[in-house]
Amino acid sequence: MFTLLRTDSVNTDFITLVKELDTYLAIIDGEEHAFYNQFNKITSLKHAIVAYENGVPVGCGAIKEFAPDTVEVKRMYVLPEQRGKGIASKVLAELERWAKELNYSKCVLETGKKQPEAISLYNKSGYVNIPNYGQYLNVENSICFEKKL
Repeated sequence: MFTLLRTDSVNTDFITLVKELDTYLAIIDGEEHAFYNQFNKITSLKHAIVAYENGVPVGCGAIKEFAPDTVEVKRMYVLPEQRGKGIASKVLAELERWAKELNYSKCVLETGKKQPEAISLYNKSGYVNIPNYGQYLNVENSICFEKKL
């Protein structure tokens, strides 16, 4: 059975999945990992989702306020052996629902150009490419997206 849990960043399953995400990104990002990692702290995320399959945590994602009308999608991850089942799409859709309930009208996010699966997810989920924003401005390996809710 598949379930989604709305929680926050103190949830131990969320913390465990994020640690696995960081290990995965350290390999993909290589020397650039330290730069990206400084923007991915989870100590104060109030809105996180953990996906469970038969009670086992298999994926996660979070949102945080970026601007008064906008949230930033953060820490999206699905265990490698669980990919291809639509878990990331379900987590992202739930994050968008939650953002709407909180009266946000837009989501933004950044992902790496070395993550084609993530880029594909965001494209098929209705996100459009935007110029890099904030700390990702002029970062060659970053790609940013937004979606109006």
